[in-house]
Amino acid sequence: MAEPTHWAFPAALQPSPDEAGFDLASAIDAVVLLHAEIPEDAYTAPILGTERAGNGVVIREDGLILTIGYLITEAESIWLTTNRGTVVQGHALAYDQSTGLGLVLPLGSLGVRPLARGSASAARSNDPVIVIGHGGRAHSLKARIIAKREFAGYWEYVLDEALFTAPAHPQWGGAALVGEDGRLLGIGSLLVQESVGGKTVDGNMFVPIDVLTPILDELLTLGRAARPPRAWLGIYATEMDGHLVIGGLAPGGPAERAGLKLGDLVLEIGGEDVTGLAAMFRRIWSAGPAGSEVTLTLLRHGAASEVRIRSADRNDFLKKPRLH
Repeated sequence: MAEPTHWAFPAALQPSPDEAGFDLASAIDAVVLLHAEIPEDAYTAPILGTERAGNGVVIREDGLILTIGYLITEAESIWLTTNRGTVVQGHALAYDQSTGLGLVLPLGSLGVRPLARGSASAARSNDPVIVIGHGGRAHSLKARIIAKREFAGYWEYVLDEALFTAPAHPQWGGAALVGEDGRLLGIGSLLVQESVGGKTVDGNMFVPIDVLTPILDELLTLGRAARPPRAWLGIYATEMDGHLVIGGLAPGGPAERAGLKLGDLVLEIGGEDVTGLAAMFRRIWSAGPAGSEVTLTLLRHGAASEVRIRSADRNDFLKKPRLH
């Protein structure tokens, strides 16, 4: 998700200062370019790469930046660039596995006004919104909320209620979702395909800003939420023809060490049937915090078997940020 400067949305798709009921220029300038460099031996490097670029949103007067966590996971160095060209080094302050959000502390003055946080709780389908990426109004997009619903990611991730927008912003990672009142509603996470009016359209998934509020103070003081870390098995699962299928395994993770194989079907967890990714992951987490034993009933080559897996804390597999 590199950030070239030569492209622009068509003028009709860009938000207009005359139409906005808030200071659009200030909101746009609150979004900065974030470039992270990750060591080649980092655990996430084979999947997410060693150079990651996206967006971050200034949310406090001290310059604190909110972004999507995968951009800064295991980052060795982070550089932040404003629309005015100011470049400042940043420090990965926190990454919350459960919400997917990350915080970056700028190690210098960005000279940018923060974007006020709102709430996505009152947002409704078809509400007009603006998706802001670094690069000025040319990289800002008029969009609409097309859905609010649960989201389950194959990497053992669930949001009770995510926001989905269209049309899609091509540089969604860490982008700001701004409501009609000019307040931050969510942080860009994914490019998705959604069904709208019987047609499939490209859109973006946003993590709602509401999930940050209960844990913000903990992230600032502890570097992570104070709740016990969730049980993590290191499986990449998918739904296929009504079945839950193991499509990948984290190297050296609990599931791989326990002998799970690609193509295994998950029938039960803890002796109970599971249908759907969200139900599967919630059942794993209900077994207890990281370190708890999780029992899976698998189907492999037509034969069912029971496997007991000692879960782990995903964070233990990641390189920790260093303050330069």
